[in-house]
Amino acid sequence: MSDFDFLAGTWDVHNRYLLKRLAGCDDWEEFPGRSVASRHFDGNASFDEVHFPTRGYNGLTVRFRDPETGLWSIYWASSLNGSLDPIPVVGRWEGDVGTFYSDEVWEGTPIRCRFVWTRVDDTHARWEQAFSTDGEQTWETNWVMEFTRV
Repeated sequence: MSDFDFLAGTWDVHNRYLLKRLAGCDDWEEFPGRSVASRHFDGNASFDEVHFPTRGYNGLTVRFRDPETGLWSIYWASSLNGSLDPIPVVGRWEGDVGTFYSDEVWEGTPIRCRFVWTRVDDTHARWEQAFSTDGEQTWETNWVMEFTRV
């Protein structure tokens, strides 16, 4: 099985989203989602679309695995702006945990971004996003998605 094969199918998604990032905020918004994922290129590519019915937009993720290095590059797009984020998070899986990083800018501040995917079991998965402004000494988790297979 390829790294993201487990994600193929339909999932209910419980989202927790930090209302203000990098501002010492402890206020979270919770909202539902529905994700439909598929595998491509014999498991070396993965695609999913997530619908956020209470937020009024969709998100799209495209993932590609480099067969030579084994590294995954993950790209995000939102129906809010209709464009693919040109900066991927890049990383790999170790067992049931995949960790991916990128260097970006959030509201004028240079950040290190981290995605962590966890295969919990056949019917549950978890994704979280965190930002660091101090060279990965500390991380602020700002979005968590809990997946339950439909």
